Amino acid sequence: MAETIPDLRAVPKARAYAELKEHSDAILDGISDEVTAMATLSALVHHAFGHLWTGFYRTVIPGQLLRVGPYQGSLGCLEIAFGQGVCGKAAAEITTVIVPDVDKFPGHIACDARSRSEIVVPVLSPKGDLMGVFDIDSDRLDAFGAEDQRGLEQLVSWFATAKK
Repeated sequence: MAETIPDLRAVPKARAYAELKEHSDAILDGISDEVTAMATLSALVHHAFGHLWTGFYRTVIPGQLLRVGPYQGSLGCLEIAFGQGVCGKAAAEITTVIVPDVDKFPGHIACDARSRSEIVVPVLSPKGDLMGVFDIDSDRLDAFGAEDQRGLEQLVSWFATAKK
């Protein structure tokens, strides 16, 4: 399969996420492997929007520790404790966190000094357990908003509905 990743940077965000959801659903049709889905979604979102860093941190010790999973971009932090940084906050609170300016986020973990804004979305299993978080960094301030939250939450809903 030779898929092409659409460039959606010039498309209005609501439409861009709808297109990306259709694209990801078609690619992941018949797939049940979570790592495959993480790698695929990371590549799709990263290249469709031209982000600085796009990837997953997986829950390896529930309630305590996240470890880097499939991603696109420069090197990421290898481990993040629950409650630490933006990813740890999203994991501990099981809620999407949008940070318009990472320099103003207390305890921000700078895995890449070029990061200026960030969104982190919790990823839930079909049983409702926290599998990890989907983390996206931008080199622009205030790059993420409500449309990104809705679109990314829709994309990661694949994990809660995946057939094993």
